[in-house]
Amino acid sequence: MKAKAYAAQSATSPLAPTEIERRKPRPDDVVIEIAYCGICHSDIHTARGEWGPTHYPCVPGHEIVGRVVETGKKVKRFKVGDLAGVGCFVDSCGKCTHCKSHEQQFCLKGAAFTYNGTELDGKTPTYGGYASHIVVRDGYALKIKKGQPLERIAPLLCAGITTYAPLKRFGTKKGSKVGVVGLGGLGHMAVKLAKAMGAEVTVFSTSPNKEADAKKLGAKHFVITRDPQNFAKVAGKLDLIVNTVSAKHDFSPYLGALKHAGTMALVGASPEPNEVAAFGLIFGQKKIAGSLIGGIKETQEMLDFCARKKVFSDVELISASQINDAYERTIKGQVKYRFVVDTKTL
Repeated sequence: MKAKAYAAQSATSPLAPTEIERRKPRPDDVVIEIAYCGICHSDIHTARGEWGPTHYPCVPGHEIVGRVVETGKKVKRFKVGDLAGVGCFVDSCGKCTHCKSHEQQFCLKGAAFTYNGTELDGKTPTYGGYASHIVVRDGYALKIKKGQPLERIAPLLCAGITTYAPLKRFGTKKGSKVGVVGLGGLGHMAVKLAKAMGAEVTVFSTSPNKEADAKKLGAKHFVITRDPQNFAKVAGKLDLIVNTVSAKHDFSPYLGALKHAGTMALVGASPEPNEVAAFGLIFGQKKIAGSLIGGIKETQEMLDFCARKKVFSDVELISASQINDAYERTIKGQVKYRFVVDTKTL
């Protein structure tokens, strides 16, 4: 089936209107008419060939929400008219240890990511959500409750689950003290989710002008990191730090803010290696951990949690013709806090 889309034809060309071909729906597929798709910084890196080989034309987008318009004869979870979402991957082997433990993102045969890859056949290209429609196996689509602001749900499919997963994994609950490094697309969701879980939140930022926003989003404390002396007031106080920064920086001050046996979870990936002094870990038995999105089960859990708690992303809705400008503004940090494409404008 044909679908309208916005694609990059090379690492240096702007994204532009195009037409792509989605594969013919199979008996276990759903066809989703996309309503909104968030813009993740990963989209920019991939479209511009900055994260390894990019297969062009590249249609980015893995924060997808829309309405089911067709179902295969074996599909029981969805019916036409249901709301559905698609996140960062669209298939996995379903048989390996990780898939069976509901962590399909770590599939030993390699998860089929939503764009810039292929399906498990190794041939069929995957295209993302800057498009009018997507075809996906029903087991990899997420159920979305009615009556919610769809454009604000779209970023939950990446920014939401990316920050929910480490908060849950490391036991965030009422009374927990959680730090969030960086207040961007990921950081603002980490603040909202930690607050909704009952935690006391501290935001670390290089930008003094973000303090008011941090407090509005639910943070109780704000630390300006440009002055090392500011870390003294939080030394040894935090159970968990969710670090969303994707640039090289010194981990040591943040490790000093952790309690005994505390953890700093990395969800931002710097292109350059970060250095860490061993004593910052040894004294206090502290840990640095990584976290990569979540499996289908956990992502559905996150969506249901956000629906109950009314936790949604703060977004700026744009037309497809504004995507290239949105990329530049995202790089400059000029968005509060996620651009979302209205796909009716394709």
